[in-house]
Amino acid sequence: MGSTRYAAFLRGINVGGRNMISMADLRAVFTDAGFAGVTTYIQSGNVAFEFGGSRKTLEPAIEELLADRLESLPVVVVRSHREMRAIVGDAPSEFVARADDHHRDVVFLKAPLTAEEAMEVVQLRDGVDEAWPGPGVVYFTRLSAERTKSKMNRIVGTPQYRLMTIRNWATTTKMAEILDGSN
Repeated sequence: MGSTRYAAFLRGINVGGRNMISMADLRAVFTDAGFAGVTTYIQSGNVAFEFGGSRKTLEPAIEELLADRLESLPVVVVRSHREMRAIVGDAPSEFVARADDHHRDVVFLKAPLTAEEAMEVVQLRDGVDEAWPGPGVVYFTRLSAERTKSKMNRIVGTPQYRLMTIRNWATTTKMAEILDGSN
C-alpha cells in the first residue's frame, strides 16, 4: 500500500505571541516523526505531507508530536488530498462567485462535529454573512465593505469551536494545489 498526501491545519500556533514555532521546526517535527514530503505554507500551521499508515491515528498523533513543544495543544484537522480536491471542487458556486466583494473562509471541522451541526451554531447577519455546509467544512462569506458587522467571530465563543479551524479561501486552494504537486 502506498502513501497518501494529506493537509494538516493547526489552529492556535503563532498567534499573539503564543505557541510559537518556526515553519522549519514544524517541518522537522513532521519529518522526524516519519512523515514524508513535508511542506509548510505561511506561518499559520498549514502542513502538507505523505503518510502510509492509518488515517484514524493522524490527528491525535500530530497533537502528541506537538504536546511538548507548545504551551497549549493546537486543534489539528487533517484532510486527504482527495478530500481537499472535493472541498475546493465542490464549493458552492455562490461562494466561489463572491471573489470581488466578499471575504471567503472555509471552516474545517474535526470529527465528530458535522457540517450540519456546525451550521446550527453559525450566526449570520442579513446582507453581510452567508454560509453553506460542505464535505467536513462550512463555507462562509462576509461582505467586505461590512465585515466589521459580521457575526463570524461569534463562532469562537461556542463549545463547537474546539473542533474547528478556519482558513481563507486562498489558503485552502493553495493547500489543494500543494497536494496536487503544483506548488
